[in-house]
Amino acid sequence: MGRTQLTVTGPIVGGRRGWPFGGPVLPLAELGYREDEYFIEGEATRYDLVAGAEYSRDGRWQAEPVGTAPYKTRIVVYRPIDPARFNGMVVVHWGNVTVGFDLITLGAPEWHELIESGAALVAVTPQRAGIEGLPPSPQGLAAWDPERYGTLSIPGDDYSFDIFAQAAAAVGRHRSRTIDPMAGLDVSSVIANGASQSASRLATYLNALQPLTNAFDGYFLPLHFGNASPLNVGEAVANLGAVTVATFEAVMGRYMLRDDLDVPIMVVNTEFEAKYCYSIRQPDGDRYRHWECAGAAHSSLPIARSRRPLFARDGVGTELPEDGVNEVNTLPVFAAALRHMLHWIREGVPPPAHPRIAFRGDPPAIARDRHGIAQGGIRLPDVEIPRATNSATPVSDDVWALLRGSCHPFSREQLLEMYGDREGYLARFEVAAMGAVDAGVLLPRDVPRLVEEAAAGWPAE
Repeated sequence: MGRTQLTVTGPIVGGRRGWPFGGPVLPLAELGYREDEYFIEGEATRYDLVAGAEYSRDGRWQAEPVGTAPYKTRIVVYRPIDPARFNGMVVVHWGNVTVGFDLITLGAPEWHELIESGAALVAVTPQRAGIEGLPPSPQGLAAWDPERYGTLSIPGDDYSFDIFAQAAAAVGRHRSRTIDPMAGLDVSSVIANGASQSASRLATYLNALQPLTNAFDGYFLPLHFGNASPLNVGEAVANLGAVTVATFEAVMGRYMLRDDLDVPIMVVNTEFEAKYCYSIRQPDGDRYRHWECAGAAHSSLPIARSRRPLFARDGVGTELPEDGVNEVNTLPVFAAALRHMLHWIREGVPPPAHPRIAFRGDPPAIARDRHGIAQGGIRLPDVEIPRATNSATPVSDDVWALLRGSCHPFSREQLLEMYGDREGYLARFEVAAMGAVDAGVLLPRDVPRLVEEAAAGWPAE
């Protein structure tokens, strides 16, 4: 199936706001990086399964192109100012539209790892909701800044897979240099990255389209539910707010990631995703790593707080309740995993393997200790030296609460009995944190911040 040539325009400036939506609230220039936005447009291909094929449990799907449609969207490029700092690797990030606008940024620990490594990040808006938003109060690009983004258009999410691949091609090894978003940098590897709903869409790309296109040199999938989006959804858009818990859970944990590809794949999950992935667990191997963080939830209080400066700057988002929300900070784990992923692709050294979360019973359920904390898995210091029962168990029965898990603090009397005093607790916490560094799931630079958070969490007299 033919395709018109991809057109790249930019860097884009101006508009009512004067800056790209959704970027990190970091002093990028001081850190030696720059932010440039570009528009890309062309004909995107829609795919479907070949006749007689099915969405099989093993993820070895067979797809073919079935049509094209015009599109225009944006990419935001983050790269070193000094070309000598660039390590040749580009992380191409699928913007998450679950909340009704484009989440194109990473957590601060991931940003610092990306910048320290010298990699580039290219954030892509491949789905319709990123541009049009969701009712009743759309917060997509076109509503946020119509002067800047009013010409953007995506015909539907069926085209998102190819749009994402075209964005990768626009910054990859064989890109056109007419307008070059990478400013002449020598790119060696392109890595697909997306979390949560974006991980589900990348799972579809990996299972159905990577064998056809070989578009990516690796896949980094935090918070993967063990599901994959259909290739064709027609006019439907991703809208978690319109989904019930029963509907949500019915589609999770259905598909493996295909295991016959010659590219590294890394999944980093919490106990929330682990319960859905349990029935389709895949063993670690030369090209696959799967981490599970005990005690952690899909969306924690530290994650919510990390996004506040971004939401405040861009004037989007809704303040969510904090009481009882899971407090285990997984952002530093994602940063450590990103370091391993980049090293794996560049040097061929796989990340360390870790035990999975323990399950028992029929039907299987997460095994828990006397405090109600999950057993097995990656043991972050908040779990190994707890001051609360953190878990993925929700405090209410709506979908948003399902994602946020819960935190039930121990009483001051319990803490004194367990640790003697605050100093004793913090000493043991720091030892546990350094143990996580030795295990490769935390980076040394993130330990002081975690210790600071632990100190702030000790109850006042």
